[in-house]
Amino acid sequence: MKRFNVAVLPGDGIGPEIMAEAIKVLQVVGKRFGVDFKLTHALVGGASIDASGIPLTDETLRLALDADAVMLAAVGGPKWESLDYSLRPERALLALRKEMGLFANLRPAKIHKALMGASTLKPEVIDGVDILVVRELTGGLYFGTPKGVEKLPDGTERGVNTMVYTTPEIERIAKVGFEAARKRRKKLCSVDKANVLETTELWRRVVSRVGKDFPDVELSHMYVDNCAMQLVRNPKQFDVIVTENTFGDILSDEASMLTGSIGMLPSASLGVDSRRAMYEPIHGSAPDIAGKGLANPLATILSAGMMLNYSFDMQDAAMEIEKAVEAVLNKGFRTADIAEQGVKPISTAQMGEAVVKEALHSHRTKP
Repeated sequence: MKRFNVAVLPGDGIGPEIMAEAIKVLQVVGKRFGVDFKLTHALVGGASIDASGIPLTDETLRLALDADAVMLAAVGGPKWESLDYSLRPERALLALRKEMGLFANLRPAKIHKALMGASTLKPEVIDGVDILVVRELTGGLYFGTPKGVEKLPDGTERGVNTMVYTTPEIERIAKVGFEAARKRRKKLCSVDKANVLETTELWRRVVSRVGKDFPDVELSHMYVDNCAMQLVRNPKQFDVIVTENTFGDILSDEASMLTGSIGMLPSASLGVDSRRAMYEPIHGSAPDIAGKGLANPLATILSAGMMLNYSFDMQDAAMEIEKAVEAVLNKGFRTADIAEQGVKPISTAQMGEAVVKEALHSHRTKP
């Protein structure tokens, strides 16, 4: 029996609830495919602050670095917003990305037929949408220096964040985008703001140069403001979108709402070292509903599926999870965030149990 070591970081808010359901599904599917997952839990974010005074301890970081993969739920909440930026829960997420070298974030936004009614857009606009946003994760405004807030002589303050990208950083994320597009519909849209930002003018030039090595992939360029508009106007025009950190953060959240709920979207963050990757839902910790059993665990469950696919080369097992989620949705099971009017929602645990049941009773033949 194969064994993989997985670092489990539930985090804050609804994190522990949704992670518990993802773990149930992971263990069931792992057993069916002859794989044992050694799961080691650790605190991160606000939970770590409460326990140790900092959002990411050396022990948790070492656990993440030594693991075969990391599963993270969500961090943050109003409880810690008064802390200095260096001590806020979100710093743990940024530190993990940096120390693990996680430069590429893959965020799929795919329409489930059963959930078309949950989207705010017309069915004819979203039917068939299947987009992958490839977001650069360790550069740009979030990491560039100089940054900070300083006092000016006249008593006012000045805030600075710097968007910085180097040629190698752009090249490596562009290659991820092209390779992903090559496995899909062979269309890549690179999103920038090259008309006003010199950094993204460089981005466009480098992506165009990398594109010459992928003649089978159709490359287009689009300004970020136009892309934001086109995602709600005609989302089916997109296959793979590759973009820088800040733009990707915003556009992937916008793309998530095409599906009807941010609670449906998983993500994978991949590193320079192919052994290092982190999987998480793209939504936040939702502290207002924490502990109430209202959270949607499907994004976290699907993130576990992405882990099976990208880190463990278990494509059949990953498909098993996707099919189980699809079957549950087709049977009408809904948490509150995706429930149509008149449909009684089920709890977080009930949704997890429904997916487990589908995975257990799947008629697919184990390889």
